[in-house]
Amino acid sequence: MEPIRRQQLIKATMAAIDEVGLADATVARIARHAGVSAGIISHYFGGKDGLLEATMRQILSDLGDAVAARRRALVDDSPRSHLRAIIEGNFDRSQVTGPVAKTWLDFWASSMHRPQLSRLQQVNDRRLYSNLCAQFRRVMARDEARQASRTLAAVIDGLWLRGALTPGGLDADSARRTALDTLDQLLAATATTD
Repeated sequence: MEPIRRQQLIKATMAAIDEVGLADATVARIARHAGVSAGIISHYFGGKDGLLEATMRQILSDLGDAVAARRRALVDDSPRSHLRAIIEGNFDRSQVTGPVAKTWLDFWASSMHRPQLSRLQQVNDRRLYSNLCAQFRRVMARDEARQASRTLAAVIDGLWLRGALTPGGLDADSARRTALDTLDQLLAATATTD
């Protein structure tokens, strides 16, 4: 029952954040969404901060799974194919629905003030940059690969952030196309300098 209960509480956390935002997503509100007593949250997570951390770990795990699934399905091993898989994973349905998007936004804001969340954000940032850089490095010099990685990571995050903040929510297809266009421009710039 514990894994089921934990998942139930994580989903309830996202629902409460979607409804009222992190600041007003009290333990009592989250417990009501889950149909459990507030004491259960303390039992499993030690309180709201622990529950938020577990929720973000789940979202980050879903992100990793989305990218990994796309990389396993590649028909070729080209850097472009791997970079495309990373882009598509970042705009996967598991990352762009209303409750998840709002949880991401609150997580980013909270990570500036909570050390545990800041650490998770740094791990996520480093993972994205490292994965991008490893693929760009296959076709570019080190400094160019680093710059291309920073550029593409900024585009992914910027598209995601702007889309999540729009009233209609993130248009994942449009964001994906824009990020892929940026990828093509970065790769084309390298091809013309060779």
